[in-house]
Amino acid sequence: MDKFDDLLKLDLQVCFPLYAASNLVTRTYRGVLEPLGLTYPQYLVLLVLWEADSPQSVGSLGDRLHLDSGTLTPLLKRMEQAGLVRRSRDPKDERRVLVGLTDAGRALKADAARVPETLFDAFGMSAEDIEALRDQLQDVVRRLSKKDVPAKPGESGAKPG
Repeated sequence: MDKFDDLLKLDLQVCFPLYAASNLVTRTYRGVLEPLGLTYPQYLVLLVLWEADSPQSVGSLGDRLHLDSGTLTPLLKRMEQAGLVRRSRDPKDERRVLVGLTDAGRALKADAARVPETLFDAFGMSAEDIEALRDQLQDVVRRLSKKDVPAKPGESGAKPG
């Protein structure tokens, strides 16, 4: 038996349950968001815009959602074509593109208000357990977004160059 057998078992990996949970959560959201005419990534963009209720730069949206501009730009283009957002050049810096809500995008917020409760029910967990899970996952995201991950287990982390 190889010394790496246990390290390479699927059920012992932290990545797999995160991956599977992400897929299943996204699939669950899909069923709830479809009647609103939204995809899951579009919903995430709207959450950020509803929270701020002021135009955001594409860069700040990307930072907040951990998406690169190559993914975000076509997504925003489709949202603009659907009449949910408006993209414009920043008058203070023509290189920056600002994204703001249209009236239709703002109005969709009322319909979307039922989405979190529907998903909360789908989880079948207590509010406290969901909050604890969310907090742990936010901590994982914070740690990994620092890109200060060791190259090998047991080694100190070094930022990639």
